[in-house]
Amino acid sequence: MIDVKDLTMHYGGFVALTGVSFQAREKEILGLLGPNGAGKTTAMRILTTYLYPTSGTAKVDGHDILEHPEEVRKRIGYLPETAPLYPDMQVEEYLQFVGSARGLSKSALIARLRWVREACGLEAVWKHTVNELSKGYRQRTGLAQALIHDPKVLILDEPTSGLDPLQIIGIRDLIKQLAKEKTIIFSTHILQEVEAVADRVVIINEGKIVAQGTQKELAEEVRTRGHQKSDLNLEDIFISLLMPKKREKQSV
Repeated sequence: MIDVKDLTMHYGGFVALTGVSFQAREKEILGLLGPNGAGKTTAMRILTTYLYPTSGTAKVDGHDILEHPEEVRKRIGYLPETAPLYPDMQVEEYLQFVGSARGLSKSALIARLRWVREACGLEAVWKHTVNELSKGYRQRTGLAQALIHDPKVLILDEPTSGLDPLQIIGIRDLIKQLAKEKTIIFSTHILQEVEAVADRVVIINEGKIVAQGTQKELAEEVRTRGHQKSDLNLEDIFISLLMPKKREKQSV
């Protein structure tokens, strides 16, 4: 569904990505894991055609991001870390606006509004203005705008950032439910988010892919590098791959 090949991105003299390649399969949840500033957001902005890479390319549902960006945009729903909301609009009004901008017909828009209202749990705030919403409901509204046109692919940048524990659980459950029909890529620097949601993981650091695979595959890779612990969790894997010196101290 998504095929990323050798993405490199320079901002002047700063190199944000170097030769990044990975794939996300149909109806798979792929987690991009890495510390702040690792290059996760840059990779997502390139996939959504918000940025053009210095070199390399990617395909979304068979469409090249450089050759057919409009076709790519039709297939992607995007939730950036800061949701693109208009504070003076009611939730319903805002989502109507986004759906119209996406080119939905009147009948299709009515059906999709009904669906996102229920799926994203927005019934209680449907007539509220955005500036009245809690952080959790703002995030749900942002997710609803990404889903309004029923995209094949969802790209979510830190979707649980700033939420309380109950809100995080709600967003996690919704992502799992959506993955029954959609391919989802989400970025985070929180290990527990990846363990709870992702089918596979791509670990990025300093603009480069450190490792990728299922948690079981990553654990096996770490063991081949000499880790002695038999039952490796994602924290063990992360420390071993990104902080080998710290791992060595802990094993002494």
